[in-house]
Amino acid sequence: MKRLWLTVFMVLTMGTACLAAEKSVEAPADCKQCGMNRTQFAHSRMVVTYKDGSTGTCSINCVVVDLEANKGREVKSFQVGDYDTGKLIDAKTAIWVIGGKKKGVMTPVAKWAFAEKSRAEKFIKENGGKLATFDDVLKAAENEQEGKMMHKDHGGHKM
Repeated sequence: MKRLWLTVFMVLTMGTACLAAEKSVEAPADCKQCGMNRTQFAHSRMVVTYKDGSTGTCSINCVVVDLEANKGREVKSFQVGDYDTGKLIDAKTAIWVIGGKKKGVMTPVAKWAFAEKSRAEKFIKENGGKLATFDDVLKAAENEQEGKMMHKDHGGHKM
């Protein structure tokens, strides 16, 4: 009996370790811009690959901050976590959804990427929002960042 429990314990321990290993994402573990755990936000995380290296963030909004901090560096690619699976997909060819009732990551207006248009449309049907391109989402995130800077730089009064 003792041997049976030991075997069960070993199987469960190994299974848990395998699941934990599966869920972790590529380095870095934390967002370069805000420090949030990228594994926890695998469904919104992004990887920006510059000509001379790459960086990882938790969201498109932190990508905008990273791009601003790295002006002049040539970007080779953008990857984003698929909302449904968390797997990295090409951000430029992803089907994006802006808005909806699901709370976004580092943003007042959510921005989610999907590998499949049908999954994005299902999300919209259940949660609201609208289809968008990568350029639309990047511009929306840039506008939010500019709004934050205006708010911060002018004593809370927008000009």
